[in-house]
Amino acid sequence: MKLLVYGAGVLGSLFAARMHEAGHDVSLLARGERLASLRQYGVQLAEADSPAVRRVPVPVVEHPAGEYDLTAVLVRTHQVDAVLESLAGLESDVLFLHNWAAGAEPLGAVIGRERVLLGFPTAAGTMDGDVVRYRRTNFMTRRVAMPIGEPDGRTTPRLERIVEAFRTAGINAKAEPRMDAWLKTHAAFETPLGQAVHTAGGPVALADDPDAVRGMLHLMRHNLAAMPTPPVPRAFAALQTLPEGLLVTLLRRFLRGPTAAHSGLNNASPATAAELERLAEQMRAHAKPR
Repeated sequence: MKLLVYGAGVLGSLFAARMHEAGHDVSLLARGERLASLRQYGVQLAEADSPAVRRVPVPVVEHPAGEYDLTAVLVRTHQVDAVLESLAGLESDVLFLHNWAAGAEPLGAVIGRERVLLGFPTAAGTMDGDVVRYRRTNFMTRRVAMPIGEPDGRTTPRLERIVEAFRTAGINAKAEPRMDAWLKTHAAFETPLGQAVHTAGGPVALADDPDAVRGMLHLMRHNLAAMPTPPVPRAFAALQTLPEGLLVTLLRRFLRGPTAAHSGLNNASPATAAELERLAEQMRAHAKPR
């Protein structure tokens, strides 16, 4: 597969490195200081807190060049509009792998609806300077598969080819027939979580404030109730049905655990706040009438 990875942050770097090591023809698009670092050192990876840094010489480009079989877009939600115009000039299929609750329509309106695929990367990590720190169980061997789907829910030959290419590279991917509902469900959970962590000053600080966790849970329940379709996966319905006290206890335990610590929730950057606000706007725009 000839693949362009658009976005050289944590997820784009992980994704490009893994596909490159699997023998695919990968180009990683980057700009500015990140581009210079990648050209000099390659993608630098470190597992968790290990001092050992592995360098993967993924080819990098500043602008898309030539034809690709697939372009994988791994940027933040609020950055998508800025990259759509540059994607319109490419001929490849485009897989959008990020938080997104607005559906495929605004994407297809710019680049052509037939080119759009939706997905979500289940990997996580943090940037330590130019080094990407990740947990192996969050990417190569994660039990929760990376969902990818056609906007209309069909299982098409191209979707099967992409899923198979990712699997042969050691990325646990699966075809998801309800990808739009999956993304909306994730946003309904992720947005209150991220905003509450940001306000509290970190996941552990939030865990220490049960009233704040309770308020976060109320927002999650509100978002799920406002969705135009049932939640996907169905397990998220438990946020609406299980006793509040039990859920607050479970959420506080999660916030203190290693998954939250390595998930990027500690990232209090303006970009994180902007992404969460854009997600909240998308959910409000697509909420069912009350």
